[in-house]
Amino acid sequence: MSFFKRLFRSEPDPKEALRPLWHRTVVLARDPEWFTTRNAQDTLEGRFDVLCAVLSMILLRMERADTLKAPSVHLTELFVEDIDGQLREAGLGDPTLGKKMGQVMSVLGGRLGAYREALSGGGETLETVVARNVDLGDEATGATDFAKGLQALHARLAETSDEAILRGNI
Repeated sequence: MSFFKRLFRSEPDPKEALRPLWHRTVVLARDPEWFTTRNAQDTLEGRFDVLCAVLSMILLRMERADTLKAPSVHLTELFVEDIDGQLREAGLGDPTLGKKMGQVMSVLGGRLGAYREALSGGGETLETVVARNVDLGDEATGATDFAKGLQALHARLAETSDEAILRGNI
């Protein structure tokens, strides 16, 4: 789409319909339980790890329904916009921002694949994936506790209707 068509388009941006779901994703990732009961580190890296884990659970749920596949792309775009904005606020400029965003998307994609495989039972356990990908405070029991939280979220999402997911009613 050309610049002028985007600038003067009359139809709404399809991402905007997913903004409530994105906000709900962030709220779920900021739940203090992840950092107290589930042992994620309350650091910038730990918060990013939790956000990626929660977003992965939601994206995995969305990929199971044909009607949610296109909206899952828009949800991912909102993630990119949010992270891009935060990195800019932190002082990253255009020369390094593209490379950093590439790394962020690579991390999300890798974790999404690892969580998908673990939840399907086709490889490593969820605890192993968590131990490798989440900054945990308690290395001994942290992965198990965090994995239990992800499994609970995964189960809750499985019982949530497609329409409720789109509205962010999780």
